[in-house]
Amino acid sequence: MTDSPTQPPDWARRIADAVRDVDDVGLARTLPAPPSTARASAVLMLFGSGAAGPDLVMIERAHGMRSHAGQVAFPGGAADPGDPGPAATALREAHEEIGLDPAGVELLVELPALWLPPSNFAVTTVLGWWREESPVAVVDPGEVAAVLRVPVSELTDPARRFTVRHPSGYRGPGFDLPCQLVLWGFTAALVDQVLRLAGLERPWDRTRTRSAPLEPTAGPSERR
Repeated sequence: MTDSPTQPPDWARRIADAVRDVDDVGLARTLPAPPSTARASAVLMLFGSGAAGPDLVMIERAHGMRSHAGQVAFPGGAADPGDPGPAATALREAHEEIGLDPAGVELLVELPALWLPPSNFAVTTVLGWWREESPVAVVDPGEVAAVLRVPVSELTDPARRFTVRHPSGYRGPGFDLPCQLVLWGFTAALVDQVLRLAGLERPWDRTRTRSAPLEPTAGPSERR
């Protein structure tokens, strides 16, 4: 029996079920709970069924941004007053940034909000399955340099994994992506924990350490 195209495939349901009841401690042990003064925001962790199997939709942030320039992230941003909740924020931001049609996304689960002290954002990650794909591309070059679809198989490849060391003292997971980019920081921590909780993580050498990339390693025109 095969999965109906109108229902999430088994792998997507397993991921959602694995993280459904996780608390903020289980998701990211090193991040404190958001204070009441934190600004609400949300990102969309969108799983699709790509040519290379299950994948994640990500963006490369524009190189001219004041913070996190050129880094790999999920579509998302700050909540607007009219947003009824994190899911609405994540879908609206994804539409504004990459043209995603929210009607084609089936929302699976919302993760606990995590606090990013430097920006004072309380970030809720919304997991979704791309039930009906729509064309996506850079809508605002001032915010997004490229749209990426990263196969989960690449993210679980031990040869692509390492520990990132930042001059600030931060240490966390890193991923070499096939598009010549490095995934690290908050987004990498989210991916790392979701893969672990879903039982998809493969043993990798945590002693393999590299310095955090402080500058983009290639221009957006080179992305595929």
